[in-house]
Amino acid sequence: MHHAIAHQPINPFMKQFVVTGCSRGIGRATVEYLLAAGHQVHALSRNKDLQIPGATMHAVDLRSDDSIKAWARSMESSGSVIDALINNAGTLVNKPFVSMERSDFHDMADVNWAGTAMLTQAALPLFSKKAHILNISSMGGYQGASKFPGLSAYASSKGALSILTECLQAELGPKGLIFNALCLGAVQTDMLAEAFPGLQAPVQPATMAQYVAEFALHGHLLHAGQVIPVTLGDPE
Repeated sequence: MHHAIAHQPINPFMKQFVVTGCSRGIGRATVEYLLAAGHQVHALSRNKDLQIPGATMHAVDLRSDDSIKAWARSMESSGSVIDALINNAGTLVNKPFVSMERSDFHDMADVNWAGTAMLTQAALPLFSKKAHILNISSMGGYQGASKFPGLSAYASSKGALSILTECLQAELGPKGLIFNALCLGAVQTDMLAEAFPGLQAPVQPATMAQYVAEFALHGHLLHAGQVIPVTLGDPE
């Protein structure tokens, strides 16, 4: 008697994701949520030793064009096709404006804005039709939202990311890509705790990660070129 071999059913709804800034916080929780939902995830981080079970790991430094290009070549050589890119990587400095140095603004822009732009550019040949590029901005970068002392470099770099989202939708939307930005309010991450010791945010990383992941999956069905606030109110 021949016994049938049991095969793991293939998820017909499986998508291939790229998520940046995966070492901790919202990024890592988003990767874990997507993996649990049966999707394939390429997790990008500067941490070369980072391991997330089930994810394909890539050590990428958004401040380095060489690092970004090497990642894109490896993705292309493996035949990867990106259905959704979640540009989550970010860095934050909390410093009074009078103490700010040019390097502080450069550091924020390099990762939060320019680095994200260059990674997206490098990924252009890899996107599937109607791919969704989701930029994770901040309520600090949302026009008209409350602003807080010490965040001039961080918030302005996130504001640039928000406007970049609108610009890329205008330029690349006609080619079939869809860009959106989520401006997140305060989330209880390590980055927030380091910048604002003692501050208790109203949202946990896993809760926000679920929202980000589901929006990456479905948000582009109803939104394109949108900069959307996601907040329960102050503090931001």
